[in-house]
Amino acid sequence: MPTQSPSAHLPFGENKQADWYGKDIISVKQFSRDDLEYVFGVAHEMRGMVERVGTFDLLKGKILANLFYEPSTRTSSSFTAAMERLGGSVIPINEVKYSSVTKGETLIDTVRTLECYADVIVLRHPETGSAAIAAKAARKPVINAGDGIGEHPTQALLDTFTISEELGRLDDLNVTMLGDLKYGRTVHSLARLLSAFDGIKINYVSPEILRMQKEVMDEVAEKGVPQAEYSSLEKALPETDVLYVTRVQKERFEDPVEYEKVKGAYVIDPAVMKPAKKDMIVMHPLPRVTEISMDFDDDPRAAYFRQMEYGLYVRMALLAIVLGKA
Repeated sequence: MPTQSPSAHLPFGENKQADWYGKDIISVKQFSRDDLEYVFGVAHEMRGMVERVGTFDLLKGKILANLFYEPSTRTSSSFTAAMERLGGSVIPINEVKYSSVTKGETLIDTVRTLECYADVIVLRHPETGSAAIAAKAARKPVINAGDGIGEHPTQALLDTFTISEELGRLDDLNVTMLGDLKYGRTVHSLARLLSAFDGIKINYVSPEILRMQKEVMDEVAEKGVPQAEYSSLEKALPETDVLYVTRVQKERFEDPVEYEKVKGAYVIDPAVMKPAKKDMIVMHPLPRVTEISMDFDDDPRAAYFRQMEYGLYVRMALLAIVLGKA
């Protein structure tokens, strides 16, 4: 159930819309708690509009360039669906290897070219910091859809919105992040974002070679958030409100032997989840491999596919906000 109606966010809506019109979305560090409440209020409105009428013309005449240098199913299709639900159009560029990049074109030139055709650019790139470089070069808004092992801000926003919608609060939560915490850009962004709320505790469960990056933990510690690291889920699970599971990413490993050592370190299944609370949720950014058993999918606590749907509403909200139509 939603925690608040959209009207709860209206008093500062106009000011917030002005703040975000034409702006890039590169990092979760850009978002204050008020910003998050505004975005989630708009996302909640988008959810209601989709459920009532499906599509509408809020962004009619606007064009999104989906520029993906890495393979993507969920993020790419989510942004496409978001733009089309809002009445806009999409230039899909999901196979960059077949584009002018193979001729030696730089990211900056590609972005400057695409903004001649589009009103907003969504970028996924394998190099950390690439989104900031693109945003500096572009005159149109750039939205970071994942830059290497850096950040994935729109995923963190939809993850946080999911928690709010599923549990009815964002304060006083015990959050456990499990799996690949070193290379998983989703958990880097989510840990930073959750530190904006009160009473948050974060547990990190991972193999030694996949521990959460010190830089992220230091930033979270500066906000006064208690953190704990474990190699086993057993101690953290009984008190967990949100279990955020991540895939061990084979593509991030230079040494296949190291991947083989840790790929099956954790598996969530009905037996493992017996000590967990009845009113908690399990999340995953997907795709999954073996880290969550399909036997767990019918458990009411399995929120990962609902999480994907919430992502549509958040990305609709972000597109409307940066294009001044929220």
